[in-house]
Amino acid sequence: MKLAYYPGCSLSSTAREYGESTEAVARALDIELVQLPDWNCCGATSAHSTSHALSLGLPARNLAIAKRAGLDLMAPCAACYNRFAATEHAVVNDTHTRELVGSLLGEEYTGGVKVLNLVTAIAACGEAAVTRRTVRPLKGIKVACYYGCLLVRPQEVTGHPDPEYPEEMDRLLAAAGAEPVDWAYKTECCGASLSLSRTDIVLKLSRDILEAAREAGADCIATACPLCQTNLDMRQPKALKMFKLNYRLPVFFFTQLLGLGFGLGPGELGLQRHSVDVMRFVRARRLA
Repeated sequence: MKLAYYPGCSLSSTAREYGESTEAVARALDIELVQLPDWNCCGATSAHSTSHALSLGLPARNLAIAKRAGLDLMAPCAACYNRFAATEHAVVNDTHTRELVGSLLGEEYTGGVKVLNLVTAIAACGEAAVTRRTVRPLKGIKVACYYGCLLVRPQEVTGHPDPEYPEEMDRLLAAAGAEPVDWAYKTECCGASLSLSRTDIVLKLSRDILEAAREAGADCIATACPLCQTNLDMRQPKALKMFKLNYRLPVFFFTQLLGLGFGLGPGELGLQRHSVDVMRFVRARRLA
């Protein structure tokens, strides 16, 4: 499988570990990632709140580059993915949007690029491929797979068959030996872009998600969004302290867990960069 790879702004900065684990797992599964040349910020998460035209023009420029390359576009970040999928949907289905995007780009763009998130891209390899590549099964790890709100919704944009209870990430981690838990918060919002402007809201939402995962019996969380991971990991100590709770729940990118199952080392997966220490968890389960 060969894909145009859009790393976005986070995967080389605040979510560097997601970028590293994405590339490592892709290599392990023989997914060829061709970084989109001269890519630009997609506008998530602020462009759509300041300029409708900008929120379309920024992702459309990247879509046009992918189209010229003749490749499907894969964005690991859920926010980036959502902006690309929303723009592609609008361009294809609305004449006014097509004309607006064309005027912004200085060239015609009529759509035609398939937009994938990383969960979907890896799922396309098949669960059997994940199992074959697994050399250190994630046996005994009870994981709450957290999709957040941008990876699967709105349904008319993402085309997801079950935006209320998605299961692709669950099946992939189960194929690597983990035990995904059944829980009700897998698509609840963590506050995402409110992290700086309304930290109080983010702390409560994050606490709710962490508590729901614990109550479901999970001993860690897996996510596919830099914003979600930041809120649940970096904000976790403050969120729990605010509500007088005393525990630490590891929050992984799902690619990090897959990578551990594939026998990749902690350094390759950026495990040392978490706010809530995950290495004690990893060593206790003899995954490193």
